[in-house]
Amino acid sequence: MFGPIRLLLKVAFWFVAVSLLWVLAYRFVPVPITATMAGDLFAGREIDKDWISLDRTDPDMARAAIAGEDSRFCAHGGFDYRAIVGAAAANARGGRIRGGSTISQQTAKNAFLWQGGGFVRKGFEAWFTLLIEAMWPKRRIMEVYLNIAETGIGTYGVEAGARRYFRHSAASLTPTEAGRIAAVLPLPKKRAAVAPNGFTRRHGDRLARQVGVVRREGLDGCLRE
Repeated sequence: MFGPIRLLLKVAFWFVAVSLLWVLAYRFVPVPITATMAGDLFAGREIDKDWISLDRTDPDMARAAIAGEDSRFCAHGGFDYRAIVGAAAANARGGRIRGGSTISQQTAKNAFLWQGGGFVRKGFEAWFTLLIEAMWPKRRIMEVYLNIAETGIGTYGVEAGARRYFRHSAASLTPTEAGRIAAVLPLPKKRAAVAPNGFTRRHGDRLARQVGVVRREGLDGCLRE
């Protein structure tokens, strides 16, 4: 009986140790590859990614992401319980499915885990979310998020997305361009930021308008030096 318990304790110890070192490493070095990128490569697709520091990224890009994905990014500790409850209530009423994941949760999933649902992955996601919130500043969480999130089929990060859609760097984006990239983030394989139609155009234009709100209300305060 004690043998299985000792084995379980050893597995738990090494999991915690490895995950701590893994998160610590990504605090300082760019994420080289994610499970989603590996899946694209395995499927025979080329991937386009180009790391850009948050210092060089146009501030409106982070503001558009906050407006579209996580308005309380600077206020919560990784989990926005009000958004989770609101999403659950909205989904219970039917219609368009809403998510309650924060930018921190999405960063944890994208950097360390795989896509798809399931309680096991959600459990790991919660663990890594706690770790990055404890070990990374908010600026680093946003920087990693903007560099590894899918911005199109085989396209990762806002720099690659900006060059794909607008033919210039993410260092200089208009609010409209930032809003349209942010509008692509929830469904990057089905939406495009260039010449968008329907919901993507409307949502992108709405996010572009909210960029100024995020700035004026200081919702990006944790990202300002």
